[in-house]
Amino acid sequence: MDRTTTTAAATPTRRVFAMMDADGDSVITADDYLSRIERTVTATGRPQDDPLVVAARAEGRKAWAAMDANGDGLLTFDEYDAWVDGDKFDHICRFALGALFDLADTDGDGALDKAEFTTLRTALNNPPDNAEAAFNALDTDRDGRVTRDAYLAAIRAYVVGDSSPMGDALY
Repeated sequence: MDRTTTTAAATPTRRVFAMMDADGDSVITADDYLSRIERTVTATGRPQDDPLVVAARAEGRKAWAAMDANGDGLLTFDEYDAWVDGDKFDHICRFALGALFDLADTDGDGALDKAEFTTLRTALNNPPDNAEAAFNALDTDRDGRVTRDAYLAAIRAYVVGDSSPMGDALY
């Protein structure tokens, strides 16, 4: 499924899959998946030896190895759809996504302001024009910040098909 066919009617897993498919060829490769980390590193200007960069790469490699269960280097939508669930999010994806959040949290306060949030979501291959609506959906107390826990909970809810404050706005 290419990005041009991603519509409001698409399932959450199809939308997330399309976002991770960096080159839009309907298959996620290790390069597609791991490029998310490198785009975030570049967008945040962190040095290659930053401990947060090292951690994000390690978590990304672990997540990719778990998703690519047959080790063929390719993840089709059917494989991803059969793999992803709440348990996988809690034990694998949460750590990889949390590490990316930490890269974008430039002041290390455990929350992203709108600029940091937009930087992260754009680096993760989400359209920047959707980031503001997603940020506003997550910033429920209107303090101009989205916490790590709120961010991860919203993604988990979206992926497993529960109500997510940012899912429809973002993906």
